[in-house]
Amino acid sequence: MEIKRKPPGEVTELLRAWSNGEPGALERLMPLMEAELRRLARLYMARERNGHTLQPTALLNEAFLRLIDAQGISWQNRAHFLAISANLMRRVLVDHARSRGYKKRGGAAQRVTLNEGLVALPERTLDLLALDRALEALAAADEREARVVELRFFGGLTVEETAEVLHVSPETVKRDWRLAKLWLLRDLKGQKQNKQ
Repeated sequence: MEIKRKPPGEVTELLRAWSNGEPGALERLMPLMEAELRRLARLYMARERNGHTLQPTALLNEAFLRLIDAQGISWQNRAHFLAISANLMRRVLVDHARSRGYKKRGGAAQRVTLNEGLVALPERTLDLLALDRALEALAAADEREARVVELRFFGGLTVEETAEVLHVSPETVKRDWRLAKLWLLRDLKGQKQNKQ
């Protein structure tokens, strides 16, 4: 299913109006972005284990509630909005995994399947909490590379959209993407070895 994108100017104008506190701006914005947000939620949930207690609609709703509570964001454009939304969805899933992990002492930690483009792991699944720790460590080492992973892998943004959000060239995004994949592979392997 192809998502029909609204003219970037219309979405950007509504985002700025929402940032400025204009009444009704968010209500006019959400129908324009709903299909893309649902696509993001489905992407996230497709990477989760079978039988996950959250459904894409619940993930979207929880992220939306957090988005409404986000104050003081100076929205740049549609890509920036999707990047923030993707990050909020990831945080919802990580929080959910942590709460279940505490209840079950880590035995039922959520797992996420990574596509082959991110890292070449012998295992096809990855612990979401381990991925979150690896991304936090990557952000400490190179914040931009971590943002590239969030935007590309979790946000589903293209190289060009990622470059636009980060205010860098597409070539820089491609380079950061390659380096981040290598870094994450090394970190995740180290986490796995430390557990054994």
